[in-house]
Amino acid sequence: MAMAFKMATTGMWVTDECKNSFMEMKWKKVHRYIVFKIDEKSKLLTVDKVGGPAESYEDLTASLPQDDCRYAVFDFDFVTVDNCRKSKIFFIAWAPTASRIRAKMLYATSKDGLRRVLDGISYEVQATDPTEMGIEIIKDRAK
Repeated sequence: MAMAFKMATTGMWVTDECKNSFMEMKWKKVHRYIVFKIDEKSKLLTVDKVGGPAESYEDLTASLPQDDCRYAVFDFDFVTVDNCRKSKIFFIAWAPTASRIRAKMLYATSKDGLRRVLDGISYEVQATDPTEMGIEIIKDRAK
């Protein structure tokens, strides 16, 4: 039976699949990104989509719905000014303007519980449209 971690503030449950997928991304580098969604009926936070290591940030942004909220984590690889290869994990809270008020509220109140389960996030970005989470914003934060 799958385990789940309860987020006390909202009554949402984070499935093992969420935590395991994140650990695989963080340690084994088998995922470039993971998109999470809340199933309002079952009160479960589940994995919606996983991007393979060859996928890009553009693939992640294209996979986010224009009319519903999601959470995503993205493993950003970059080279520092000292020519060192680094990787930082970004947490993205996606709440597009066209999404329902109820969904926005649910995702806003559940975010911190998921962040606590996903250990190792470097930066957080909140976006209501694609311009608020462009790759230039990611690059600028990761410096």
